[in-house]
Amino acid sequence: MTKPDRVTAAVLVIGDEILSGRTKDKNLGYIAEYLTHIGIDVCEARVVPDIEDEIITALNALRNRYTYVFTTGGIGPTHDDITADAVARAFGVGISVSEEAVAMLLERIPRQELNDARLRMARIPHGANLIANPVSKAPGFRMENVIVMAGVPAIMQAMLDEVAPTLETAVPLTSQTVEVREKEGDVAAPLRAIQEAMPSVQIGSYPFFEDGVYGTRIVARGRDPEAVRRAAEMIGAMAAELAAAAKSADKPA
Repeated sequence: MTKPDRVTAAVLVIGDEILSGRTKDKNLGYIAEYLTHIGIDVCEARVVPDIEDEIITALNALRNRYTYVFTTGGIGPTHDDITADAVARAFGVGISVSEEAVAMLLERIPRQELNDARLRMARIPHGANLIANPVSKAPGFRMENVIVMAGVPAIMQAMLDEVAPTLETAVPLTSQTVEVREKEGDVAAPLRAIQEAMPSVQIGSYPFFEDGVYGTRIVARGRDPEAVRRAAEMIGAMAAELAAAAKSADKPA
């Protein structure tokens, strides 16, 4: 089966605690790296508060633009866990307690402890498919191209492992990094020429300052490993030329 040229995704992080700084998000970077590795390009990320209309507005914008939307947070047992309700409204469907989700909860929670608060975690939009949660059993769910996961990193990661085999993917990006002991401003012009010569490769530059030395890490990314290799060779040659020129300039007349 031929893979598509590109599969895209957005990440929607939900929660007042992220925006206030009380909780440091650990999910976005993990999701982006995970998806990149399997051949899905994360093109956008948003953080929204626990306000249903805000979630719906962001969700509708993202799901109509990208192949997939991954959400984290807001599917717990408390009053401010409103992601499931927002997803149901965004898709114009009802929501109710799913017996399949209840059965998953009962694998961990005794029936006599399955109170109204915990039952909130079994409320699923109609038509959604459940995502198993091997950590705490409360499931996530998938509604068309929207994948709804927990905010707790360990649980989110387990859910991502569960859903990943069902996703359409493209050929993964490959990358090579070349470290140049030159300031970013000094490599900008020759790097632009390399980018123009290698349009199929994404080239990014990332300045650093370590042990009193300025430098630039240049990363070449693309889906054609040979093109990435050639771009990295060109960057390496550029670095050598700049170093030689700097050495020559330091010599006494």
